[in-house]
Amino acid sequence: MCEEAVPFSHISRGMKGEHELTFKNLREFIEILERQGELRRVQTAVNPELEITEITDRICKAGGPALLFENVQGSDYPVLINSMGSYQRMATALGVNDLDEIAKEIEELLDVSSYAGLLNKIKAVPRLLDLAGVFPKRVRHAPCQEIVETEPNLDTLPILKCWPQDGGRFITLPIVITKDPVTNQQNMGMYRMHVYDSKTTGMHWHIHKDGRENYLKYKEVEKPMPVAVALGADPATIYAATAPLPKEIDELLFAGFLRKQGVETVQCITSDLEVPAQAEFILEGYVDLDEKRLEGPFGDHTGYYSLQDHYPVFHLTCITRRRDPIYPATVVGKPPMEDCYMAKATERIFLPILKLQMPEIVDINLPLEGVFHNCAIISINKRFPGHAKKVMHAVWGMGQMMFTKMIIVVDGDISPSDLSTVMWKVFNNIDAARDLTIVDGPLDALDHASPHRHYGHKLGIDATKKWPEEGHPRIWPQDIIMSEEVKELVSQKWASYGLD
Repeated sequence: MCEEAVPFSHISRGMKGEHELTFKNLREFIEILERQGELRRVQTAVNPELEITEITDRICKAGGPALLFENVQGSDYPVLINSMGSYQRMATALGVNDLDEIAKEIEELLDVSSYAGLLNKIKAVPRLLDLAGVFPKRVRHAPCQEIVETEPNLDTLPILKCWPQDGGRFITLPIVITKDPVTNQQNMGMYRMHVYDSKTTGMHWHIHKDGRENYLKYKEVEKPMPVAVALGADPATIYAATAPLPKEIDELLFAGFLRKQGVETVQCITSDLEVPAQAEFILEGYVDLDEKRLEGPFGDHTGYYSLQDHYPVFHLTCITRRRDPIYPATVVGKPPMEDCYMAKATERIFLPILKLQMPEIVDINLPLEGVFHNCAIISINKRFPGHAKKVMHAVWGMGQMMFTKMIIVVDGDISPSDLSTVMWKVFNNIDAARDLTIVDGPLDALDHASPHRHYGHKLGIDATKKWPEEGHPRIWPQDIIMSEEVKELVSQKWASYGLD
């Protein structure tokens, strides 16, 4: 059974408006989802091997609610899944009505002109004061350490086997916490964990991930590598672990910015790592620097199985938890699934960063079918010949955008989210020899189409209107658009036509 729900009045309100909520922990989020009719409790006994996945997949594809399975075979703990599996729930998780609100706030913070002559710009002062409260706050006593299991056993957790050809059970929503042994800066990432037995799992960090960089640094300094895994933190902290932040930016700090209040942290029992104090479970342990095991296969967010490969091994030494914890999970597969909406949050939230580097960008869309990194549609205010190609190459040079297999660039008056119009422009505006750009470079480790792992070819499509300076001497035709006067006339007379 779950602990008693937190009263609505105890849920803190964000600084961004009285209608917006932030969540201290996962339970507060569950409480609000249930009040909003966005969560269903399932009391029928369910099997964590495949059955929960099939139920969740049907719910995801139907645009259904979050699910709380309260009777999971083989475990005393309930399973929460699909909690962020819609645009509305993703926005609720981050305390806003619309994800673009966060983007607007970041855009304002990045507007250096608003801080010029700070003493004369009183409106800038509250904005800076708001940021003062977003830093992590260390506490001495934490809900995540109400129970300490010094003889830990992963078999007590309702860990899912998601798809028939998976190599076993996988922890699918872990916040993996590591530390740079040189700078002592912590990092949070989300890397699936293949459960081998009751005390060991795989640690699936790819070659481009910060967790793996820390791992390599531990090998250089020949020190033991402590690792902690938080399960069931507040939703902003869960999301922050997935965000494509530079290594220099602390994910806990970013979560505090999203929540508008700092994340409470507590030191682990067996190491000096700081973990979210309000989490449901903490798995403490270490990664053996000299050991690798075969990990996978795993039914991945691409909709295909990712193949087996050798990865480091996490050894569990201690579990701390709440008295009556809730186990969080997610299922990935052919989109749309829950992770698609988390990726959409990244698209909207990080758009201002992209526009700061390239002010010509109007908007961007990462279609769900592109599974985050396979397609980006970008609209630009085109100002010079070859501008679309300049944007393509600049995007390929920015952080995790380097993995984008296809970039489509359209003119600024086209909405990248209007896929029908985008495809109309692509199908009609391109000359293959002139407007297709093929480059080679890094690819995501999960890409199965490239002939080599981590490396292959990417495509840029310039679907903008072509100029004579771009090798198009012919007259470019205008789009067919009805005059505003006639459109207004017809709108006014519509009822009289008898066509409704």
